[in-house]
Amino acid sequence: MAGHSKWANIQHRKGRQDKARGKLFTKLIREVTVAARIGGSDLDSNPRLRTAVDKAKSQSMPKDNIERAINKGSGEGDDFNLEEVTYEGYGPGGVAILIESMTDNRNRTVAEVRHALTKFGGNLGAEGSVSYLFKQTGLITISGVEDENKIVETAIELGAEDIEINADGSMEIMTSPNDFVDIKDALSDEEINIDIAEVTMKAATDVSIDLKHAQSMIKLLDMLDDLDDIQTVHSNAEISNDILEQLN
Repeated sequence: MAGHSKWANIQHRKGRQDKARGKLFTKLIREVTVAARIGGSDLDSNPRLRTAVDKAKSQSMPKDNIERAINKGSGEGDDFNLEEVTYEGYGPGGVAILIESMTDNRNRTVAEVRHALTKFGGNLGAEGSVSYLFKQTGLITISGVEDENKIVETAIELGAEDIEINADGSMEIMTSPNDFVDIKDALSDEEINIDIAEVTMKAATDVSIDLKHAQSMIKLLDMLDDLDDIQTVHSNAEISNDILEQLN
């Protein structure tokens, strides 16, 4: 248990990411398509696809769009040539950045990523330069908690790795990737309203940054989010609540 959110460095951006609905849908469709290509079209046997579909549904994506993306990925639709590429680098203040992309042109994507990092005081790193700092983790966030004990008992029984209770009453549950779907489904079955449910990359250690670097960091993250080929950006930057209030 903990009283302060270790995820504040990135989660404050949830309301800012992909403001344009069309751009959001494009990224969601890519994730569904790639998940279907890698693990097949059966939701029950492909947890990644199921998570991608749930995320698309939560954004009110039409059922037909989701089905077309699954068919395309599983080889029932048009040719599909996207590949997953992860870039590693450093941002303002020396923070570590892990950038997940889906692209049909590696040269274009790496040039765009390098430009964004350089523009805001960072640089592109070699493979393995920062990835060792991150661990794949299931994240479930819940606000407006009514029965804290019920949530804790359900999550722990199914193998949750850590549970954080924040000062604002919200909760964050960390799981292994393998247990993520089971815990999320169990909480949903208990009619617990989940805000965020995703498998993400959690930094082992955080790096606090000052106001100047935080301003550059937010601009960098927004620029990367705006790139069509970029799916998700992870960082170990920790921005204090006081600085976040100034930025907002």
